[in-house]
Amino acid sequence: MKIVYLILSSVLFLNYYTLAQEKVALYAEIPNLNKPMDALGEEDIPVLYKYEIPGAERAVLVIPGGGYAHVAIGHEGHEVAKEFNRQGYSAFVLYYRLPKDETMKQRKFGPLQDAQRGMQYIREQYTFQKVGVIGFSAGGHLAASLSNHYDDVKIDNPKKTDLRPDFSVLIYPVISMDDEITHRGSKTNLIGAQASDEDLNYFSLEQQVSAKTPATFIVHAEDDKVVPIANAQRYKEALDRQSLKSELFFYEGGGHGFGLVNKKDPRKWSTRMFEWLTEIQ
Repeated sequence: MKIVYLILSSVLFLNYYTLAQEKVALYAEIPNLNKPMDALGEEDIPVLYKYEIPGAERAVLVIPGGGYAHVAIGHEGHEVAKEFNRQGYSAFVLYYRLPKDETMKQRKFGPLQDAQRGMQYIREQYTFQKVGVIGFSAGGHLAASLSNHYDDVKIDNPKKTDLRPDFSVLIYPVISMDDEITHRGSKTNLIGAQASDEDLNYFSLEQQVSAKTPATFIVHAEDDKVVPIANAQRYKEALDRQSLKSELFFYEGGGHGFGLVNKKDPRKWSTRMFEWLTEIQ
């Protein structure tokens, strides 16, 4: 019996990783283009990588960072999906379009459209009880944008699918467009160096928190020189003003971009995050 069990386990393991490699195009027709789809390069076509767990009741949309200049899909995408799989969550890694004038009519909305479509796809294709979002750095900004602008729908949504995440996890996130604390590269790439007051407000997510913003878990390092921890602190304060469930897990050291493993601190933020997710549900 033990041998049979080991064989079955090996088959299931191999089958899981076969499933994990599946990717799907987000759209039949990509919105907000200023050129034909067949003129796009592969890097400009958004896709979703599926890490499904049979029978899972909860799922997460994973949004890697990269300063809106590239998508760090490895350590902030695929590895994160596998970590959620180990805890029984299905996971979907979003490869989103980067904001570009040469491919988009309104570059500032391209990433948000793809995040909204990712949530729409998951909700329409599956029946998970809970679907949340996790984002890293600029991907944290995109996750927070989805968490606050889910009702400002930028895609076709004929079924009126709910695009609001059930929970939000933001890892060393860019939050604000305030020059005092923002990540200049992310801001410039998304809305330009001379952005309007309207865009500055819309994409400063500490200004957009409402009573309907999802419960949020935030991770940041105090010595982060790329994205100051003030981004996380301002967002946490905004959540507190609305009496929303939230937690800020911070490290003294670790800098920026450490993904799942902070080499300067033995504590695993993901361990506390999964505990928190259990507590709030």
